Amino acid sequence: MTDLVIVREEDAWNAQLRCGSAGISGLLAIMKGIDLSRSFAADVVEPLLRQHFPDLPYATARLGSGSDVLGLDDETSRDHDWGCRLTLLLPAAEQDRVEAVRAFLEQELPEAYAGHPVRFPVTWNQSESHQVEVATVADFARSRLGARTPLTTKGWLTVTGQGVLEVTAGPVFTDTTGELAPLRESLRWYPDQVDRFVLATSWIRIGMRMSFIGRTAQRGQPLQSRIISSALAGDLMELSYLVHRKWAPYAKWREARLPARDELAPALNTLLTADDWRDRERAVLDAAELLLKVQRDYGRPGPETAAARFYDRPQWTIDEQVPFSLLAEVTDEGLRKLPYGMGSVGQWADCDSLLSNPDNRAELSVIYDNLTGGLTS
Repeated sequence: MTDLVIVREEDAWNAQLRCGSAGISGLLAIMKGIDLSRSFAADVVEPLLRQHFPDLPYATARLGSGSDVLGLDDETSRDHDWGCRLTLLLPAAEQDRVEAVRAFLEQELPEAYAGHPVRFPVTWNQSESHQVEVATVADFARSRLGARTPLTTKGWLTVTGQGVLEVTAGPVFTDTTGELAPLRESLRWYPDQVDRFVLATSWIRIGMRMSFIGRTAQRGQPLQSRIISSALAGDLMELSYLVHRKWAPYAKWREARLPARDELAPALNTLLTADDWRDRERAVLDAAELLLKVQRDYGRPGPETAAARFYDRPQWTIDEQVPFSLLAEVTDEGLRKLPYGMGSVGQWADCDSLLSNPDNRAELSVIYDNLTGGLTS
């Protein structure tokens, strides 16, 4: 048994008798999904594997979807897709044993563990079945990324930060596959060519929108000016992830994991709340200068300042030398043939149900082929 203290229903009831509702809240705060998965693996799943498949190399981990993978689950998270979930991965050489292991677990797993059901419905499968996902390392990665590894240039352009995090962010409890650790390492960040390309795209998007803050306000559209300011706040958050070489999770947890969150907070708050459009425009410049410095600190090119006047008007924009300096280092022929400012799928497609489905993203990859004659493949 692990040293983890598992909170059972009777423990919570006793705590309420002793301490009132504060006792229950304190105990429930101890239990995180990752803790439950780790203990479930150590106490139940791994002993079964050692006994019945003693020669089987495997990895146990808590990967895939769910706020608990990022360590951000709380009591509210438990109303769906939370519980005894585990990822069990086999090396490619054991592909033929995947179904046998899955069926064995369905037969041998207990009905409950630590007061939690072992078989329960989830949003993608309403049957009462165990939630130990069994797959090869490669097939699991494909199911999350939407492309086979190692990723090609086109593959890198069709992954999302959330998709990568579902492979790399969660804890690994045991790993004798020899494949999972190298895979996760290979997904640490984009290759340099793709890095420069998507980073330039992010700057281009901000530059194209920025002058509209003042222009719309001056033409009697104060609400539109605020809407654009709000959109730019989201763009700057994306840029912060990119310059810091960090994968962005899906929208719900974007702020929680935001790199340089404290440094960016004043500018982002101003963008969302300031009445004067000039204050909001200045906030974009303040954040842009901060992030451009990070870009240079990470060894990428960039001018000394991000700011430039928008023609001879009273508005500011992003100096075109910021994206130009990045694109100058892109020598990949396929990337160079793509339209200016296109970027990765998450930078030109804005549909959560599309981007959250790896198979849908894989289908979108044909667009890159059509635009480049297959050069991004």
